[in-house]
Amino acid sequence: MIFETKSRKGRIIVFYIHGKGGSANEATHFASLFPNAEIIGFDYKSENPWDAVTEFNEKARDLAGSYDRVILVAQSIGFFFSMNAGIDRYIDRAYLISPIVNLEKLIMDMMSWAGVSEAELEDKKIIPVDFGDDLSWDYLKYVRSRHLSWSAPTEILYGSLDNLQSIDTINEFAVRTSSGVTVMEGGEHWFHTEEQLEFMDNWLRRKTQGSIPG
Repeated sequence: MIFETKSRKGRIIVFYIHGKGGSANEATHFASLFPNAEIIGFDYKSENPWDAVTEFNEKARDLAGSYDRVILVAQSIGFFFSMNAGIDRYIDRAYLISPIVNLEKLIMDMMSWAGVSEAELEDKKIIPVDFGDDLSWDYLKYVRSRHLSWSAPTEILYGSLDNLQSIDTINEFAVRTSSGVTVMEGGEHWFHTEEQLEFMDNWLRRKTQGSIPG
């Protein structure tokens, strides 16, 4: 299912990609922030990055063929799936909220939290943990095999209390991709409180000023 809201006819589309546990319906939150664009929330089915390559590419390609500009708003793992699929070729500008930019680093951190060594994971292949998805050797091998790049002009919103990606990891990605970074002190990985949502909305208004026609 694709969730879509329309503000007026136009040639700009905002492509919203949610994070794990999120919903395409979250796109409605951004409608007022992009009054001159159409908004589409992507209800993708893929649960793994290798499955997402075709699904994400097909949708992004279709949007790029139907609109003059495609603006990406992506959260958390939704961004990693986007980058892994290489959809930056279709994106004119991206706004990322708590993006996972280095999934290998996150997996290695999770292994450390669980006290699991790389040799143990390779031997057992799958190790359940009590704080998230099971650890998977095949998943780690896949992520390591990918040499990813991102070329779309990008702005990143990061919370100082994000427990999934460090500010050093975000800054390394930002330098490599010439992206801008805004940090909310006290912000979490999931921007969900009234204060956090207000900060996010004001960030988007500032960063989109002059970049979205009309």
